[in-house]
Amino acid sequence: MSKVAVLSLHTSPLAQPGSGDSGGMNVYVRELVGALAQAGVSCTVYVRRWHPDLPDEVEVEPGFTVVHVPAGECDMAKEDLPGIVDEFAEWTLAHIRENPVDVIHANYWLSGVAGHMIKHPLDIPLAVTFHTLARVKAETGDAEPEARIKAESKVIRCSDAILANSTEELAELQRLYDAPGDRIEIVPPGVDHAFFSPGNRAGARKALGLGDEPIMLFVGRIQPLKRLDIAVRALAQLERTDTKLLVVGGPSGAGGQVELDRVTAIADELGVTDRIVHVAPQPHHLLSTYYRAADVGVVPSRSESFGLVALEAAACGIPVVASDVGGLRTLVDHGTTGYLVEGADPADYAARLNHLLGDPEVAKAFGEAGATRAREYTWSTTAGRLRRLYNDLSTRVLVTCE
Repeated sequence: MSKVAVLSLHTSPLAQPGSGDSGGMNVYVRELVGALAQAGVSCTVYVRRWHPDLPDEVEVEPGFTVVHVPAGECDMAKEDLPGIVDEFAEWTLAHIRENPVDVIHANYWLSGVAGHMIKHPLDIPLAVTFHTLARVKAETGDAEPEARIKAESKVIRCSDAILANSTEELAELQRLYDAPGDRIEIVPPGVDHAFFSPGNRAGARKALGLGDEPIMLFVGRIQPLKRLDIAVRALAQLERTDTKLLVVGGPSGAGGQVELDRVTAIADELGVTDRIVHVAPQPHHLLSTYYRAADVGVVPSRSESFGLVALEAAACGIPVVASDVGGLRTLVDHGTTGYLVEGADPADYAARLNHLLGDPEVAKAFGEAGATRAREYTWSTTAGRLRRLYNDLSTRVLVTCE
């Protein structure tokens, strides 16, 4: 098994994470495909053309090519993309017929639908990583269209392998979608330890123009799902009134700017606007400087299938205070590498943050434990597991639609 078609319809591994619809999935696809290429698996990533000036193909490195698929207008909103899935699938199918592959690996439900359409005429296996699930989001207050739920259910029934990032996601797939356990494979993402590793805090702060005040760090897209408002409200309740909140990321999706405006109004009302530093989305490899500069990372998301930010923060040796949901339960060892917080009460977050900011020795111990734990996650390990899975799929009888 040496050739894989990686479908990433709605977002590109070449795009800047932290802006628009670009986030952890962009990092996942880019880092995973790079690791697969280095392991001898040739990957072609099919992405919808999102800018008119993009070349038809980009060779990122040997064995890692991005193909821009002409499907719909370049500036389409993410909410409108279901209408061009057929067009994306038909074009990609024709391209794969001329450039055969051994397996399809679809990312996100839109790509899963396209992969399902491509799988049958080519008679090749389909593996799917959903990244987020509609029914999980609905349980936490982020309702998704019924059409997405039905599409995910259909793709799950016909996938030859369903990739879960964590044991929590496996449980959600079975509980909410009745996914067959014998087809679910737990393959967690990794972290690039060449970039994300412990470093000198003073040096990182000097590079970023920060002082000696306590720093809590939020990294991610600004959208309701990520709950930046909880971080802002917790900031207002901290015992150290000189603590600053560093926010790295920009508005995401149709409601992103509205959410940023809402959070800005909350900060003004609470009188903490001058304690919040907003930083535009950064190239991924530069984020390590921000992690190292921080005393603690905060990840208050309503749901996370994995939570790469929490892993990257831990790899850089800082403790994490995160919501007690999804894959964050796997990444944060409560009371050892950070704290998990149930519910959405900012006071509960503030209590945990106060403990870490008020006791540097505990924070240091948590950070060291987190860095040790993070070393278990590498992209080469992830690529190795997937390479074996791809080979295994070649010997199985393909799943047919129920």
